[in-house]
Amino acid sequence: MTDAFWHTEQELVRTAVIPFQWDALNDNVPGAAPSYCMHNFKAAARQNASKAAQGKAFVPPTYTFRGFEALPEDPAHPDPDAFYGFVFQDSDFSKWIEAVGYSLAQHPDPELEATADAAIDIVCNAQLDNGYLDTYYILNGMDRAFTNLKDHHELYCLGHLVEGAVAYYQGTGKDKLLKAACRFADYVDSVFGRDEGKLRGYPGHEIAEMALVRLYETTGERRYLDLARYFVTERGRSPLYFEAEDRRRAELDGTAVEPNTNLPKPYAYYQAHEPVVEQTEAVGHAVRAAYFYSGVADVARLTGDSDLLAACDRLWRNIVDRKLYITGGIGGTHIGEAFSYDYDLPNDTAYSETCAAIALAFFARRMLQIRPVSEYADVMELALYNTVLAGMAMDGKSFFYVNPLEVDPTACHRDERKFHVKSVRQKWFGCACCPPNIARIVESIQQYATTVSDDSSTLYTHLYMGGEATVELGGRDVTLVMDANLPWQGDGRAVVRIADKSDMPANAVTTATLAFRLPAWAGGEAAADAIRVEGAAGSRLSREVRDGYLYLTGEWRDGDTVTFDFPMPVRMLAANPNVREDAGKVAFMRGPVTYCAEGIDNGAALHLLHVDAAAVAADPDEVRIERTGFHAGAEGLDERGTGEVESVERDIVRLTVPGWRESGDVRSVTGGPLYAAWHPAERESASITLIPYFAWANRGETEMTVWLRV
Repeated sequence: MTDAFWHTEQELVRTAVIPFQWDALNDNVPGAAPSYCMHNFKAAARQNASKAAQGKAFVPPTYTFRGFEALPEDPAHPDPDAFYGFVFQDSDFSKWIEAVGYSLAQHPDPELEATADAAIDIVCNAQLDNGYLDTYYILNGMDRAFTNLKDHHELYCLGHLVEGAVAYYQGTGKDKLLKAACRFADYVDSVFGRDEGKLRGYPGHEIAEMALVRLYETTGERRYLDLARYFVTERGRSPLYFEAEDRRRAELDGTAVEPNTNLPKPYAYYQAHEPVVEQTEAVGHAVRAAYFYSGVADVARLTGDSDLLAACDRLWRNIVDRKLYITGGIGGTHIGEAFSYDYDLPNDTAYSETCAAIALAFFARRMLQIRPVSEYADVMELALYNTVLAGMAMDGKSFFYVNPLEVDPTACHRDERKFHVKSVRQKWFGCACCPPNIARIVESIQQYATTVSDDSSTLYTHLYMGGEATVELGGRDVTLVMDANLPWQGDGRAVVRIADKSDMPANAVTTATLAFRLPAWAGGEAAADAIRVEGAAGSRLSREVRDGYLYLTGEWRDGDTVTFDFPMPVRMLAANPNVREDAGKVAFMRGPVTYCAEGIDNGAALHLLHVDAAAVAADPDEVRIERTGFHAGAEGLDERGTGEVESVERDIVRLTVPGWRESGDVRSVTGGPLYAAWHPAERESASITLIPYFAWANRGETEMTVWLRV
């Protein structure tokens, strides 16, 4: 159960995204790039059946490299027994089944569950006898399995399979996929490690690290945690495994070794340039990096490794202090989908992949489990409400891979340097990591709202969203029932419900601590007075503010109620002067939501708009706050329906900011000089309309900008 805002998002995922993505996995979405995901599993299952029928007469395929993405020569007639798609195509199913597991846990759906069970049967039938389960090598030739860990994603596919299997098991109680995931993990454990005869390798694209920790916490099998720790601590050790692997593969292929030229060091793109305990800067592919840091944090938490924790702290600080967009996005450059150098945060060429923001939320939540500090939750909330939600249209049927902070549609279509930036969402992607990633995090959003301390003495509220959290506190089952009006209002309440067991008094009581985050957007620790305990309960509880949380400790009784009403002022923000792209500009936030201007509301040439920053600074009430309905809907731009958004009504808060526009649309001027003597710009008074960043590109193709000139 969630509040109106997240309930709407989850209902959208459940009713639109999950069925749409199932169609996409089966190549049944007209106008969308084919996935070939379920095609590959069916082909591998048929091959296994053929092997069982033929016995020793079966001749397995011999590996032939057909490219990082293999496509049929005749798209209308793909070979039913061939592998197609990207080397990591299996992971699309795993992310989909993870979202399904979360959905079924909250909203049982026999038809969806039957569809999922049938899909699981196909996937499990593709698994080899030894537990290996990656259709790329099963179909293309197992003689080269685990010879290109750097780029071929076998361990990445393992990680997503584990995540999906655990979620489906927890949501339905069915363990068929979980057993398959354990068999694959067991096989990987038999292959990798520091023991003699094992491979000293590790994932090229990280996620197995945190997935194995989750498998350990689900099954209690210590070997999965040990394998995760091995992957975390072996990465980047000298001699570099990927360098040796590149040499071995070149020898097998009869080709010359190409030296790795990643910056700042070889193999930095993979975070494998040096051991993580020596790393001080977030570098390389942003999704891989944040997945890796999440795994490092998990291992640090469970093993008490202080060096790993210190590494997490350093890397967190580098991201948050120097490499984080105001939208909660990370990854400033499309070259390698990577972190750029410190303070390089371009707006119009930003990459800011949807998956990277999701990965940052993973990292933040794991840091909260180690050490409840409000900054982690502030950043997690920033990513969730902005870049994560921007990755999906309001009808749930098109998606952003890249999330820029400034868009000129003409440049998107005509400038090769910006071809990665799309001015409207796409129906699907051949590399479809982002859409199912959105589905799985939205369907599991409750897991980010609260955590409980290891000693079961404290329940932390990190995000204020409606719903129920049931945990054991002080030896009793306690449910915190939250009602909240975020992100548009800062008020709500939390009611304590304590289970009345037969051997307990009718008036259930427990001694415990409820800790509530004090959001930075509400003033941080200065906002503690916005949280109150109703009635006599206040006299039973002590109040302490620590690390951005208000701790209420003492005797809790069934029905005790905590109310909150956080201030939600409009904040006009400037970037650090080292961020050259944003010099002389401001952006606006209210609560956890970042705002942007669209051409639909403000006309063309948004770069000619200027905020009257002095007026706003002198009187914040100059910014008008309006609760309003937002109508999403757009026609497709081509025969495939690109950019189409079905009619949707959503409740939002819109801002109107005083400012001015340089008069005359420069695009309408013809015959004038390219350069001329400077003169003061002529001004026309303008009211600048701002909408939530996540809502942009839902009303058709138009300009957009987050940062406005002052």
